[in-house]
Amino acid sequence: MSKVDEALEALRKGEPVLVLDSLSREREVDMVYYAGLIDYNKIYILRKDAGGLICYATSHKIAEPLGLKFMSDVLSLIPDYVPLTSRVLGYGDKPAFSLWVNYIGVRTGISDRDRALTIRKLHEVISNAWRGNIDKARKMFYNEFVSPGHVPILISRGLSKRRGHTELTVALSVLAGLEPSIVLAEMLSKGESMSLNEAKKYAERNGLIIVSGDEIIREVKSRGLQDV
Repeated sequence: MSKVDEALEALRKGEPVLVLDSLSREREVDMVYYAGLIDYNKIYILRKDAGGLICYATSHKIAEPLGLKFMSDVLSLIPDYVPLTSRVLGYGDKPAFSLWVNYIGVRTGISDRDRALTIRKLHEVISNAWRGNIDKARKMFYNEFVSPGHVPILISRGLSKRRGHTELTVALSVLAGLEPSIVLAEMLSKGESMSLNEAKKYAERNGLIIVSGDEIIREVKSRGLQDV
């Protein structure tokens, strides 16, 4: 079984997978879960062991019919913000951020339980949209969430346009036969992003799979996966 196959099996079981984007890009490792099996214990692990921003990611093919837009596009409509939205960081890609949301039923939105609830409800929205129930998904999203909130939504632009963690992990979920519905956070060390060697040691200690963006992209191409 290849490392990608092991990663796919881990996602299906609700276990975390570590994903390196590329040594020529951010050189960061993210901890990733399938959102359909998220709970507050997993949010706690993301917060404690990964430490980066806990985000929810889905496909542009879902975001578009739901009316979700890239936040950089929204902010660029405000003239004073154009200088901010016209810049990119060193790795060269436009950001994947869309809205930040809370589910209407949370207390404040920031606790592990609250963020898990918001993500589970986002997963319900995306799952409905993925099955073609767009009207139901839109009704749920626009009636049951508030923005701004504590869970940032990331939109995959597709691997043909961008090869960040958002695109890689959304593709990984679809390779696994799951909805494009992912929770992820960067692995951090004190003061810096966690190095690949540190991430490998963490994976060994905890019996986790670490897979690279190159491996995911090769698998996507070999299976002829449509760009998500």
